[in-house]
Amino acid sequence: MDEDAHYEQQRRRMVKEQIAGRDIHDPRILAAMQSVPRHLFVPPNYRHQAYSDGPLPIGGGQTISQPYIVALMTLLLNLKGDEKVLEIGTGSGYQAAILAHLAQEVHTIERDPYLAEHAWQVLTSLGLPNVFVHVGDGSKGLESKAPYQAILVTAAAPSVPQALLDQLDEGGRLVIPVGGRAGQYLEKWQRTGSRIVQDVLVPVAFVPLRGEYGWEKDWDE
Repeated sequence: MDEDAHYEQQRRRMVKEQIAGRDIHDPRILAAMQSVPRHLFVPPNYRHQAYSDGPLPIGGGQTISQPYIVALMTLLLNLKGDEKVLEIGTGSGYQAAILAHLAQEVHTIERDPYLAEHAWQVLTSLGLPNVFVHVGDGSKGLESKAPYQAILVTAAAPSVPQALLDQLDEGGRLVIPVGGRAGQYLEKWQRTGSRIVQDVLVPVAFVPLRGEYGWEKDWDE
């Protein structure tokens, strides 16, 4: 079996056992996760674990999230295909690649220039012209491209940044982990007119969101 066939087989098993096997059955999400070669977003020394059921380090103290968490957070955005999406925390670029298959336009922000450049190279190599990588403080969002129909944050904030809520379009959804080292919960916020409704969902484990409206330091500092 050649390398491409090997990874495709692993990807098929990942989708069947880790995603569909945990009751995520949205056909568009399953197709996206079957299509995107996750191993290309993982450092070479971890590539043999690319389709394992857990997060992996990607350098700079950051991680690529567990496949199930990627699928779950994507599901919570309730994407139909015509949305403009903002992702906070590009990291490896894998989550942005999944979003690119499900939305019209994806803007993703990364504070680490090295990670941003590497993610951009992989995303470009996959021919995803609807993803735009920005370097900056994601905790402040990206006001120049607002409003967004969906915002996804891939690092834990001490509280929901008001800047992100302000950049939500009418009906827009924000999915974000909130909490600190001792524990975090995944939250979904949705704008309906002048009201923003909050749902607290499941416990999760993410690296800290750094920036003006995030944590001042990493938890291990």
